Amino acid sequence: MRDVPQRVVSVKNPASPVYPLNIVKTCTSCHANAAFMRTYNPSLPVDQLDKYRTSVHGARNAKGDPKVAQCASCHGSHDILSAKDTKSSVYPVNIPSTCAHCHSDAAKMKEYKIPTDQFDKFSKSVHGVALLQKHDIGAPACNSCHGNHAATPPGITSVSKVCGTCHALNADLFSASPHKKAFDDRKLPECETCHGNHEIIIATNKLLGVTSEAVCSRCHNQSQNVKGFAAASAMRGLIDSLDAAEQKAIALVDDAEQKGMEISEAKYKLREAHQARLQSRTMVHAFNEPRFREVATKGLVVSAAVNQEATEALDEYVFRRVGLGLATLVITILAIALYIYIRRLERRQALGGK
Repeated sequence: MRDVPQRVVSVKNPASPVYPLNIVKTCTSCHANAAFMRTYNPSLPVDQLDKYRTSVHGARNAKGDPKVAQCASCHGSHDILSAKDTKSSVYPVNIPSTCAHCHSDAAKMKEYKIPTDQFDKFSKSVHGVALLQKHDIGAPACNSCHGNHAATPPGITSVSKVCGTCHALNADLFSASPHKKAFDDRKLPECETCHGNHEIIIATNKLLGVTSEAVCSRCHNQSQNVKGFAAASAMRGLIDSLDAAEQKAIALVDDAEQKGMEISEAKYKLREAHQARLQSRTMVHAFNEPRFREVATKGLVVSAAVNQEATEALDEYVFRRVGLGLATLVITILAIALYIYIRRLERRQALGGK
């Protein structure tokens, strides 16, 4: 058996530099050394250790728990690749499965009393579909909300701030809305109260209103929070009307265009209607019916104008078709009459010649 340097010991040995409780110190002997990292890659941060110690993982690791995530858990050991490499375990599309390696393991999570369905829920969410199926690396992954080295479960007050980094306008509207104080008083999380956290579904009109499937109906009904109930009902009616008006306008414009009519101006106006519908969805977060009505009404007015222009174009098409049909009929009758007249002349000439 070959002689092995004494410092090389099993990873399971607490004296090993790659033992779970020691590996952070081993990695940061370089990665937390600013002078060394500057000579290697000045762009790499050197505060990973400080951040890690503030995380739940780091705090437990420091207390002697060898089971929690440390450097190698996420980055690998001998197969460490750049985060920009598509094969890296910390490439955006791969991060959910990297986290799920532990967090979807019921046996590992049992001790910490942490649920293990996060990955399954995330995979079905609008974020998960965008990231995992469409490979949109701009979509949120686990670390987008929980952080990287300073990973921590977002609390009630912090998660909305995380959402607001991407959905800034929605967050600003909510912060100025009457729901802000109401949510704070009841200690309700802001964004995820309506949208959820890991299993965030696509926002549709069904979330708004007073039906059983609408999130508004969880707090508002005809006997409790009546003002909000009435506002939610009115807003749902407006946005449904706006959707229907836009779809009708699109169908009429498409029909006119397929029939060869000049409809470019109406098509351009359709963009305004579409933009108004998008703005109305955003304006929902202000929970202010007058402001919402103003945006929705603008879209309804534009849609009505497009409907009228498209209808007029279709009427003109019908008029042209009818006119062409009548003209064709008159020309046909004249042609037949001329033919008959010529035939008669020919017969007369033939008889006169005899």
